[in-house]
Amino acid sequence: MYSFTQSRSFRLVLTGLAAASVVFIAGCAGQSASSSVYSYGQAQNEQIVRLGTVQSVRYITLKSDKPSGFGAASGAALGGVAGSTIGGGKGNLLATIGGVMLGGLAGNAIENRTDQKQGLEITIQMDNGETRAIAQEADIMFTAGQRVRVLSGNGPSRVTPL
Repeated sequence: MYSFTQSRSFRLVLTGLAAASVVFIAGCAGQSASSSVYSYGQAQNEQIVRLGTVQSVRYITLKSDKPSGFGAASGAALGGVAGSTIGGGKGNLLATIGGVMLGGLAGNAIENRTDQKQGLEITIQMDNGETRAIAQEADIMFTAGQRVRVLSGNGPSRVTPL
């Protein structure tokens, strides 16, 4: 049977998980480096269109600029629950605090490893003679010699096939 302090801790953990979920969902909104995904703010804005030829393509790893914090929060919550099952009295409190700290560190490390996407760095010889390199998600494949258009002006530049 749960004591008052254990049920209160359980409610705090559930509240923390709910808050972490909201942070995670908000943090993920609008994060895309795809050439075919536009935010609502970009959708009806004029963009500059320039043409060029792909010189080279190399694979890169794209990592989020802003971790959501979901990994740390959920790891801390799970670590706290696991730690609260150990010992009794002050030992239980120390185990819970230790579980929160270690769980948070582990969850953060896992999120940092999994919050990566495959990307491309595309080097383009523009028709005006300039050379540009643009990094974006690997959702469209490009090859050397392929004609492309570069869209820029509102937000990040993107490369699309002609």
